[in-house]
Amino acid sequence: LGGTVISELAGFVAATYMRGVNCVQCPTSLLAMVDTSIGGKAGIDLPQGKNLIGAFKQPKTVIADVATLQSLSPRAFASGMAEVIKHSLIADSDLLQKIEAGSWVQTAGELQQQASELQALVAQAIQVKINIIQEDPYEQGRRAVLNFGHTFANAIERLSGYEIRHGEAVAMGMVAATRLSVKLGLCPEDLLARVEMVLAEADLPTRIPATLDAEALVVAMSSDKKKRAGKLHFVLIRDIGDVFVYDEVAEPAVIETLQELTI
Repeated sequence: LGGTVISELAGFVAATYMRGVNCVQCPTSLLAMVDTSIGGKAGIDLPQGKNLIGAFKQPKTVIADVATLQSLSPRAFASGMAEVIKHSLIADSDLLQKIEAGSWVQTAGELQQQASELQALVAQAIQVKINIIQEDPYEQGRRAVLNFGHTFANAIERLSGYEIRHGEAVAMGMVAATRLSVKLGLCPEDLLARVEMVLAEADLPTRIPATLDAEALVVAMSSDKKKRAGKLHFVLIRDIGDVFVYDEVAEPAVIETLQELTI
């Protein structure tokens, strides 16, 4: 019962204690509801990087009660919206239009939306992840698209000393991934503008703090667990619902992208 840290820790313990015991996830944050409590990944951070220790452990049941979201701070709610928005960009559905049409900014102790509307949004975001995981439970292929923005985000979190929240870093990472996609000629510039707008409307950052050096971020990415055969795998985007893994990105393009986003 709790947020993302509890979800990850409980899943990891359940996977390892007595070689595995049942786990019921009761997430109380938006980020935990749409991300960490579902999918069966349980990871622990190390000083060298995020989620470098972990296991796959599918929960026996997940019980997500959106009424608990009233307890969140505006910043924590916005952090969860980053993953909802990520799912809307990955999926070829009307989820993104629903987000754009509504107001999904939280005020302290009060939900701005009707509970039924929020419940429907959360359920749809969860279903996006479920559909992908059922196809690829152990991330051998398709599931990797759920890491959209995360190669950048994990480095941003780590170099900020985790002062930047996961969802905030994911928001910055999705902008960086989309901008890199534009730079490589893979997607139109108007898609980047749309991504930045929907994130900004959810009170999420779209630029990287100047305290985080672009070259240092690239070095931090080199310890990313998604690195294979000496190459970083970036999840890039062509269009809404057309997200894919790409590993032929030259380092100067990555550094240039990060420098353009630094304020």
